[in-house]
Amino acid sequence: MQPLLLLVVFLLPPRTQTGQIIGGREARPHSHPYMAYLRIQAPVGTVSCGGFLVREDFVLTAAHCHGSSIVVTLGAHDIGAQERTQQRIPVSQAIRHPDYNQEEFQNDIMLLKLQRRARRNSAVRPVSLPTTRNTLRPGTRCSVAGWGLVGLNRRTEKLHEVQLQIESNQECNQRFSFFNLQTQICVGDSRERKSAFRGDSGGPLVCNRVAQGIVSYGSSVGIPPAVFTRISSFMPWIKRTMRRFTQSD
Repeated sequence: MQPLLLLVVFLLPPRTQTGQIIGGREARPHSHPYMAYLRIQAPVGTVSCGGFLVREDFVLTAAHCHGSSIVVTLGAHDIGAQERTQQRIPVSQAIRHPDYNQEEFQNDIMLLKLQRRARRNSAVRPVSLPTTRNTLRPGTRCSVAGWGLVGLNRRTEKLHEVQLQIESNQECNQRFSFFNLQTQICVGDSRERKSAFRGDSGGPLVCNRVAQGIVSYGSSVGIPPAVFTRISSFMPWIKRTMRRFTQSD
């Protein structure tokens, strides 16, 4: 059995020099119209995460991307530019899963209720969520996108993407003592230098145009595989929560 690697959740302070979409490339502008950039006021200062639009008034992300206030930017490619396509919307309610466990990285999922509805267009559009509990087969190719670094000393503010494959649960069971196959997905071939990393937390794992996972945690040096929250396991909670917070408006 391989030794347990030091774990990190994939948060990124906006100007730090760590973390990246590893082995990826710059995405075609607005080819991931569901992507959301989160600027978060956290106890450690201002940090950033990814997220994704699942309805005009809700963004899905990781529970560890929590803070005292969050502003969501939709329709961005270059997060450092004033693009006409960008919509900046504050979050009115950040709803973490009630069973989120930050010590063991369990139930790492959070819904963000936006203060106003996003305007749908070619650059801003929700992504589909799973409708069944079908197991993702090892070898399935999926995409992950984010605004992390592209090298230890090279920052980019443009959205990058990487193609990753689903791995067997055994791969993550060997590496991570808290891996839970019921609620988590093992992603990324250990033979390839491709992975999500710091700054990509909360972003979606999209397989066949459906968001199946949420970037959660991995090794401290970005060696794949990494662990993603399994969205299909939380669909009842997602539907119930969106319904409840819509009715309370």
